[in-house]
Amino acid sequence: MDRLDTIVIGAGVVGLAVARALARQGREVIILEREGTIGTGISSRNSEVIHAGMYYPTGSLKARLCVAGNRMLRDYAKSHGVAFKMVGKLIVATDAEEEKVLAAILERARANGVSGLRAISAAEAIAMEPALNVASALFSPDTGIIDTHALMLALQGDAEAAGAAIAFRTPVIGGRVLEGGVELETGDGARVLARSLVIAGGLGTCSVARAIGVPGVPQDYLCKGNYFTLTGKTPFDRLIYPVPVSAGLGVHYTLDLGGRGRFGPDVEWVEREDYQVDPVRAERFYGAIRRYWPGLKDGTLEPAYAGIRPKIQAPGEPAADFMIAGPQQHGITGLVALYGIESPGLTSCLALAEHVCDLIGQA
Repeated sequence: MDRLDTIVIGAGVVGLAVARALARQGREVIILEREGTIGTGISSRNSEVIHAGMYYPTGSLKARLCVAGNRMLRDYAKSHGVAFKMVGKLIVATDAEEEKVLAAILERARANGVSGLRAISAAEAIAMEPALNVASALFSPDTGIIDTHALMLALQGDAEAAGAAIAFRTPVIGGRVLEGGVELETGDGARVLARSLVIAGGLGTCSVARAIGVPGVPQDYLCKGNYFTLTGKTPFDRLIYPVPVSAGLGVHYTLDLGGRGRFGPDVEWVEREDYQVDPVRAERFYGAIRRYWPGLKDGTLEPAYAGIRPKIQAPGEPAADFMIAGPQQHGITGLVALYGIESPGLTSCLALAEHVCDLIGQA
């Protein structure tokens, strides 16, 4: 049985960031990835938004790591030539009740240390985006979009330059905790012993942790988000978000770096991974979008793609924080498991990596 210093399970944006950080500390790092390339799961099926951190409860991991990660990610993108653009975001209220939600978001943002977010009037919002229907809005200049694939390639390059390696098509199917580390069994029947282990497997983190025998694994749920592209002229130059809903941030408008507009994601709780977008779901999108963009014409939304959020709360329950379980939580030296790493996981990836590095040495 091979013995290794550190194994990271998962080569998505978070796994790559963690492997990079650990390798740069001088650790021997091997990444085990079940697919044939990097970032085929959650990392390739999202809005590619750099979030500012105004939505999350003050003091939560999501709030702390998003605010720190926003700055870190922009600095990293600049230094590594990763394309990004700080297009800004408007969070819009269309009636008095929604304006109360905006006020709460602004107060939370200030408590979280979010920079730049400010309240603006309907006239100011419409001057920015004339197509909007809005009672008032919040403007976030520190929200942007990024080329996620280019980011992952940069992280991979940094990790490999520091000595890390990736074993593709190597799923972890089982294992056990031993005195000197964690023994893993991979899909080809091989067994390896890792002195330190980070489980950053996205949708598979909970199942892998259970297969290894990690205590305290949360129940996981799959929450699908469907996206639709907009045909015709792009209506907005900035990201447009309605007030948040319970399991997501509402059907919002985002741009990609090529200037193409899309709407989503919605919230669809599912039992299994399924990335087909049902065209019928567009009917629900039209009503939601027309609350803030009455000019949306029938027949202009086309199915684009879908992603799945790794939720660790059941449908109808309050949104859960990131759950990052280190030795103090489960009692296993050198093991860190990252559960429920949904949005703002992309924005937080570098801050998450630093946090994991802090945890992994704990007894």
